[in-house]
Amino acid sequence: MGVEERRQQLIGVALELFSRRSPDDVSIDEIASAAGISRPLVYHYFPGKLSLYEAALQRASDDLAARFVEPHEGPLGTRLLRVMRRYFDFVDEHGPGFSALMRGGPAVGSSTTNALVDSVRQAAYVQILSHLGVTDPPARLELVVRSWISLAESTALIWLDGRRIPREELEPQLVNDFAALAAVSAAYDEEMAELLRGALKDEPADGPFAHLVGRLMALAS
Repeated sequence: MGVEERRQQLIGVALELFSRRSPDDVSIDEIASAAGISRPLVYHYFPGKLSLYEAALQRASDDLAARFVEPHEGPLGTRLLRVMRRYFDFVDEHGPGFSALMRGGPAVGSSTTNALVDSVRQAAYVQILSHLGVTDPPARLELVVRSWISLAESTALIWLDGRRIPREELEPQLVNDFAALAAVSAAYDEEMAELLRGALKDEPADGPFAHLVGRLMALAS
């Protein structure tokens, strides 16, 4: 097996182990055993667990960022719902590793870890703006989109702690959260109101945004 092929194998093995348990609880010996090689050979490719963890995070962050990529077809609410489903697929598959990355792990606070987390957030931010057809976002829109991304992260972390709410309910809830954040901002700013009207003009009567409006009207009656 070539050097790069072996490195990629080790990254894959480590990512699988880190996805099942917190990286703090995974040893180099376990990684070596799962890869079918000796402990010294692991150190031949990576100087330590931290560097292997960071390599695994790079692969995971690339995967997570890719899940925000969505064709610009159909109503915005439906697109966001598909994104949230893929996002929670990732969280479900990589629970402990996702939690360790966001809450702290062996590389917490390192420039590499922080950069990877920020790269995922930025990828999500760019994708949402592209679906809104905006290249130079006003300050209020940037606040809405970045706040929503942070909300999705915190919701996923809370969900992992016991999974007390079905994810099938959380995914559309987060889509509605985006609409709610945008609507509150639009109520105070005409530019945001115009953006929101444009984003919602093609929403169907049975879409997630229309469903939210119906529920709110029922509560107000």
